[in-house]
Parts: sequence; C-alpha cells; structure tokens
Amino acid sequence: MTETTNPAEPDAVLLVAKSAFAAAPYADMERIAATMAEAHPESMIRFGFTEQGMPSLREALLDLVGQGVARISVVPLLLPMEPSFETWLKKSIRRWHHEDGRDWPEISIAGRMTDSPLMADLVTLLLQDCEQLELATDPKLLSEGSLVPAQKRRVLVCQGGACNVAGAEAIWCHLRNQQVRQKLRVTGDGTMTAKSTCLGPCNLAPVVQVFPEGTYYGGVTEAAIDRIISEHLLAGSVVDAFAYHPTGRKQRLRKSL
Repeated sequence: MTETTNPAEPDAVLLVAKSAFAAAPYADMERIAATMAEAHPESMIRFGFTEQGMPSLREALLDLVGQGVARISVVPLLLPMEPSFETWLKKSIRRWHHEDGRDWPEISIAGRMTDSPLMADLVTLLLQDCEQLELATDPKLLSEGSLVPAQKRRVLVCQGGACNVAGAEAIWCHLRNQQVRQKLRVTGDGTMTAKSTCLGPCNLAPVVQVFPEGTYYGGVTEAAIDRIISEHLLAGSVVDAFAYHPTGRKQRLRKSL
C-alpha cells in the first residue's frame, strides 16, 4: 500500500461517509456516486459507511479488492475530518489488508475537503438554495412521547481516544450492521447497542462491554463481534478468547484465538 497521491486516474474510487440510518442518506450517496461515475468514466465508483449503513467501508473495500483493480483512491466525505479519523482509517485499512490474505492494489487516501480552494464556492452555492425554518410557537408541538426499550441486553462500544485509534469506529459499524441483519433487537433477550465514553482499560483497545453481565472484551475485531453475537448475545456464553475479567492487576492485550 502507499499513502502518496497518484496523479493518474485511479481504477476505483471509494467514497467514505459516516452513516446512513435511513433510505435518504443512502440515496444521497448513490446520487453522488452516479455523478462521480459520469465525471470519471474510466474509474469504478463505490461508497461505504464507517458507523452504520451497508455496505460498510470494510465491505466495499474488500469487494473492490475482489474486482482485481490495480489502484483504489479512498475519498472521505467528512466535514470536519478529525486527525484521529485519518489515523483510524489508515490503521483499519492496514489491519483489513493483514487479515485478508490476498494481494491488494495500491491504496491512496484523498486530502481533507476543508483544504480545497473550492470550499467557498460550494458554500456560496448552498446559500442560494436555503429553506426558511418555521419556528414553533405552540409548546405542545415541542413535546413528544417515547417508548421505553424492552431489550434486556446492552452492548457498549468504547469511543475513547485509544479505542478510536485502534479501530472502534469500524467495530461499531460492523456491530450496527449485524444488529440489522440478524434482527438482534427482537431476537433472544433483545439487544440494544450504544457508543460510550472511555470504558477504562485503554491498553486493551478497542474495548466492548456487554450487559447485564458487564463483560469486558478487548482487542475486538469484526470476527470477534461475530462470535460475541452468536455465543454471548444469543447463546449466553462469554467468549473467553476476547474476554477480560477484573483481577485487581493490570492486564495486557493477549493474542486472541
């Protein structure tokens, strides 16, 4: 892999977005990809999501690898783009390459959108298409009811600094997509998932905690999430290969099975 920009037309462009919780943002990405395909007919245009949405960034990237392309340019469509995201992105792509076992094409990552000299022009165009917001004056319109979740299980994915650098965002994306695919909210005891602030054992990053047992899992990968779902959430058995129990002593990340 390379991190330098190649001026030649890439064989594939992978557009990266944060999440798509509903059909509208997915349709937005499809539209952007279609526009890119018209502008770059020589390139294969794909998109993926880092937090929630299908395909995930990992799935889209592995699909392009399977297409046998020679060069892939990854383009994050994020405003702003945190420095930690760039670190996470590079580290995650290296990990996926290591786990995949196939020969990979050259990978390059585009610069930040905020550095583009065209940003001011884009904002000017957006200002020409503003919609006026009607402000509510009736207090009743500001109050809505909510259902209390019936699910008995909770999975927390740590979003602390160490975990984010170690790939927590990709783990969160995989967990949320699997929650949809396997209907985890209504399967078994029912599972709710949530991001959390730092869960504590930073040197075991990325960290996930499962309730009601409160089990800590460290060094979590997509494969680990699959096992945690099938063995712990659905079958009730702790996955010892990734579990870390309170011992009163500092623990180091071990090589999982």
